[in-house]
Amino acid sequence: MTDKPHPSRSTEAFFGRRKGKPLREKQAEGLATLLPQLKLDLANPAPDRIESLYDFSVERMRLEIGFGGGEHLIHRAAENPSTGFIGVEPFVNSMAKLLASVEEQGLRNIRLYDDDATQVLDWLPDASIDQIDLLYADPWPKRKHWKRRFVSQVNLERFHRVLKPGATFCFASDIDTYVNWTLIHCRDHGGFAWQAEQASDWLTPYAGWPGTRYENKARREGRSSAYLTFIKV
Repeated sequence: MTDKPHPSRSTEAFFGRRKGKPLREKQAEGLATLLPQLKLDLANPAPDRIESLYDFSVERMRLEIGFGGGEHLIHRAAENPSTGFIGVEPFVNSMAKLLASVEEQGLRNIRLYDDDATQVLDWLPDASIDQIDLLYADPWPKRKHWKRRFVSQVNLERFHRVLKPGATFCFASDIDTYVNWTLIHCRDHGGFAWQAEQASDWLTPYAGWPGTRYENKARREGRSSAYLTFIKV
């Protein structure tokens, strides 16, 4: 760990409402019983080896910010049982849905946090994460709300600190302005090298991509997606 102060936290929230329709009884039970078992304890310092959060030998660490319905996180955790996953999602209904899938599939390699992802980023040790996924994040389409987009110089600096040398930042969106925003911010930051050489590199989904409900909605509404891959330099 370093004694260098963490970036200042924004005064704007990066997410909107916290809860939707009432939870079913089983969903509420999962939040009450399973979430406390899997939730990161940010009141105590992070372990020097973040892999020690899991009860098995972890080969890689992956962080997904805003996992929404959880389709991608569950899919990746099931196909990569030796990878430790941390999923962050403040929306209660989405968390409840993911917890049901974790229990149903008996997944051991997921840890969770149900609030602001910047708190997790500031808690994690330096150079502890192999990949960060930011997929279909809220684009805050109105110009006056752009400051609430998760991609910012402050948060990119957080990414850069926790990512290992040569680690990956993956960003997917169906909103052109947010895609361009991310490309410009990563370019201006200077610590992320975009890995595209031709159009197919950002128009082709990631290997093993399961799709998400947000992506399906975009297709129904006639929007295509961009899949950006950056390497920490």
